[in-house]
Amino acid sequence: MANFTTHIAVGTVVSGALAVVTLAADVVAPENLLAVTMAGVLGSVLPDIDLKDSRPSKAMFSGLGIFFSFAVLFNFAHKYSIAEMLILWLGTLALVRYGLHAVFHRLAVHRGIWHSILAGAFSAAATAVVYYHVLGRHEGVAWLGAGFLMIGFLTHLILDEMYSVDVMDTRVKASFGTALKLIDRRYPTASLGMAAALVLAILATPPTATFVNGIGSRSMWAELHSRLLPRDNTWFGVYRPAAGRRAEGNAVAVPSVAPASPIATGSLPDKAPAEAAPAPAAKD
Repeated sequence: MANFTTHIAVGTVVSGALAVVTLAADVVAPENLLAVTMAGVLGSVLPDIDLKDSRPSKAMFSGLGIFFSFAVLFNFAHKYSIAEMLILWLGTLALVRYGLHAVFHRLAVHRGIWHSILAGAFSAAATAVVYYHVLGRHEGVAWLGAGFLMIGFLTHLILDEMYSVDVMDTRVKASFGTALKLIDRRYPTASLGMAAALVLAILATPPTATFVNGIGSRSMWAELHSRLLPRDNTWFGVYRPAAGRRAEGNAVAVPSVAPASPIATGSLPDKAPAEAAPAPAAKD
């Protein structure tokens, strides 16, 4: 099994490479790029949430505790006194960080259902729900974040399987096959529970039309193709290989092509569309 440092390093590299491609294709606005990239990095360590003393598990439940405690605080800010709100805030923080953490790890088994593609699909769907309904991002951005997280999640599982093969000693460790799996056949109840959670999450996800149309558009792939290598074979605006200069001397003159438009706002909108205001009532 790869350690935390390896997972976070590889996950960052993979998510960064995806971010470069996404930015070059002008799929998402730069201000949203950080949010979806962080989802990929999170996915690269998320499967280790079922390891009780792991840093991903502690960080995850600490983050959940902070999120829910402030959600409760803001919800009851005008209803209770300062003392009562402090009790509610600290109580919610402790309940989620330590109480929910203890219950989760009493039920969870390391390299169990959380080390499965099914859990990755649930996490991706939950990411889309949070980005759209909680953070107010557009549906296309929400699904892009879900895609980043799923790729990061799969990167973790594949990396664990790679570390299960001892190349130098030419043997396969006993842990091989326990990381990358569709479901956990050892614990059918946990697999059924995760499948039910996935169905519920899918029911709450935003529409996929904008994301699917954006990713499948010919203009996006044309933009990627045009920016794959430097124009005129000029690297970083300074260096041009000798082969490129020789080819230029023998080339037939062709009309110049206007450069692609600079990245502006991205083809995916920033915020979720606001609900249409009701039409004013007609006057008599």
